[in-house]
Amino acid sequence: MAVFIDSSGRLHHDQGRGLALNCPHCQVLAHITPVSVPGFDELQLHKPSHVGIVYRCESCNAPIFLKFQVKLYAGSRVELSPSFVELERPRERFSFTHLPEQTEAFFKEALACYSSACYTAFAAMCRRTAQSVFDDLGEDGKLRLFDELAQVRRMAEIDEATFHAVKKVIFGGDDEPRPNLPALDASQAGVLLEVMKDLLYEAYVRRGRLQQAMMVRRFFVADPGDKVTPLGKARS
Repeated sequence: MAVFIDSSGRLHHDQGRGLALNCPHCQVLAHITPVSVPGFDELQLHKPSHVGIVYRCESCNAPIFLKFQVKLYAGSRVELSPSFVELERPRERFSFTHLPEQTEAFFKEALACYSSACYTAFAAMCRRTAQSVFDDLGEDGKLRLFDELAQVRRMAEIDEATFHAVKKVIFGGDDEPRPNLPALDASQAGVLLEVMKDLLYEAYVRRGRLQQAMMVRRFFVADPGDKVTPLGKARS
């Protein structure tokens, strides 16, 4: 795949018309169009190892910033690597409605770390989130979530190395003088993210939604005599 900037400052990309990604602003998988490309003369003068190009999201028109590595400075073109780095990534979403305040704050920070590809910081905040959950639910709740993790492993068929890393992040010793966290790659961090979402859903969101639904059901069946008839008159 050829990607280069020609001597007139135009960007050429073999798959430019089909280039799409998840917009960090509108969260839509959309095509993107280059709107600001570094000048050819400036690049030839300074010869940076990386260049930044501004694209426009065709869904919301917001700017998207991508960074490309320079492969070659030629006489009439600057060749770029076909791969790029997204300087802004879509934020991960989660329903925080039923989470305790401290747990919510920790996991929000964990999601921010993940969106910035700071996986060590992400693991550390997942550990803080898990400790907050265990403090709130007690030992019985911790054991229940440990069993839930084992079920997730079976259902998702998580490999041994990834499962060991995820388990160490979440259930590492609370009394360690400093966190002994494994180094996560992008794939393992993604698995950790989905596991944390599942455990928090099981611990709080599912219970909260069920309790809310039951409360609504009880309200509607509590006193049928007070219901209003279709004619707008109370039943006698």
